[in-house]
Amino acid sequence: MTTKERVEELVALKAEIRKGDPAGTERQQAKEKLTARERIVLLLDKGSFNEVEQLRRHRATGFGLDAKKPYTDGVITGWGTVEGRTVFVYAHDFRIFGGALGEAHATKIHKIMDMAIATGAPLVSLNDGAGARIQEGVTALAGYGGIFRRNTKASGVIPQISVVLGPCAGGAAYSPALTDFVFMVRGTSQLFLTGPDVVQTVTGEKVSKDALGGADVHAGVSGVATFAYDDEESCLADVRHLLSLLPSNNRELPPHEPATDPVDRRTESLVDLVPAAPRQSYDIRRVIEEVVDDGDFFEVHPDWANNVVCALARLDGHTVGIVANQPAAFAGALDIPASEKAARFVQFCDAFNIPLITLVDVPGFLPGVDQEHGGIIRHGAKLLYAYCDATVPRVQLILRKAYGGAYIVMDSSAIGADLSYAWPINEIAVMGAEGAASVVFRREIAASADPEAVRARKIEEYRTELMHPYYAAERGLVDDVIEPADTRVVLVRALDMLRGKHADLPVRKHGNRPA
Repeated sequence: MTTKERVEELVALKAEIRKGDPAGTERQQAKEKLTARERIVLLLDKGSFNEVEQLRRHRATGFGLDAKKPYTDGVITGWGTVEGRTVFVYAHDFRIFGGALGEAHATKIHKIMDMAIATGAPLVSLNDGAGARIQEGVTALAGYGGIFRRNTKASGVIPQISVVLGPCAGGAAYSPALTDFVFMVRGTSQLFLTGPDVVQTVTGEKVSKDALGGADVHAGVSGVATFAYDDEESCLADVRHLLSLLPSNNRELPPHEPATDPVDRRTESLVDLVPAAPRQSYDIRRVIEEVVDDGDFFEVHPDWANNVVCALARLDGHTVGIVANQPAAFAGALDIPASEKAARFVQFCDAFNIPLITLVDVPGFLPGVDQEHGGIIRHGAKLLYAYCDATVPRVQLILRKAYGGAYIVMDSSAIGADLSYAWPINEIAVMGAEGAASVVFRREIAASADPEAVRARKIEEYRTELMHPYYAAERGLVDDVIEPADTRVVLVRALDMLRGKHADLPVRKHGNRPA
């Protein structure tokens, strides 16, 4: 054959590979699922995808595999761009061996992961596979081990995003769990270690795939999924949006966008938005909306542990991470899920040079036997450790109440916040005035002729002496008491000053974080 004929053969071969199995495509469409290549087109900038090892085929021979050696071996790997910045991607192709992982399949993923780490670019995995390829035995399992090792190596070095768009079962489920963010789609995504059949055999419980490991279960109950969507298009659009807020690696700052929202915009509505009465509820998301650029923020884990809000936003065009107590859920008290959610978010922001703003309105840790037996001490320590270990710029703002150990944990100046501010309705104390007076003056109250009157008087006395708005500021625990209307400009100026912050940590291999 001439060179021209060889080129024509190559072009035809690659076109056939890109087209894929028509019957397999129809099966995907019947399940209202996109093909792997259609997903990559939605994820990346138009025409930017560069495929790697498109001609790769497996070399297994047993159980009839020698007669079926499709190109790509069921996974599409390569790189492209999102808003002009390099992103690596691999996508399981369910049309080939059900997306099951074999030796060649795994080796392709290993290579693209190594390239992402070496070049310092984010990695996105589009998961839609039936687990390990049984016909290849332990070799397939070893392939998963290589993926997990690289997930761990890349952790805190490059952003890793897992998008579950079909089944992801058995060992395959561990890779998403090791990454920074997990996206799922309702009705088509399932994520579990043991499927419904195994569960029924072992425990006798009958459960559907969705009820066991569907998108809503993991987004709202287990906390494994960060986001859940109704369709793949909106899911992949938000993956692109998330990437636009993140740096490419841990050596870079997040991308800056010129701000159209005035830096000196006063936040007058906050005066009426947050009631002075410490027990009165409100939605902290409205506070965040008022403060950040153009009222736009990207909430992380919006359906799980609703008593704390974690979000990425921009302030003067710079990406910031926001951790905020949510008085509209459990009065904003911290519990086990909230502590885990906030701790992991703080660690992520610290790993990728994203400054932290902590909005505090917390009555304490949630009391209860189930919380104590569930390990609230251990889980609360995760959040405490995450803040103490963080070296990015950290600004605390106390909106209203801040009681007990929860005040300390929510990035107080005592554990290293660079700046601490408070509104003039703040109450910072060991506990609320009612509880404190009942403990401190219990004998005097019990011995009085009118216990209720004495109790009311002692509550007011305690509040006046130890909980007035300037008590913490007078002792240097709060740097300034500010008007709510100045919140945006104060935060912008504080973070602008802290942008050059550098902090050295002790020489060590790593800390021993609470489990």
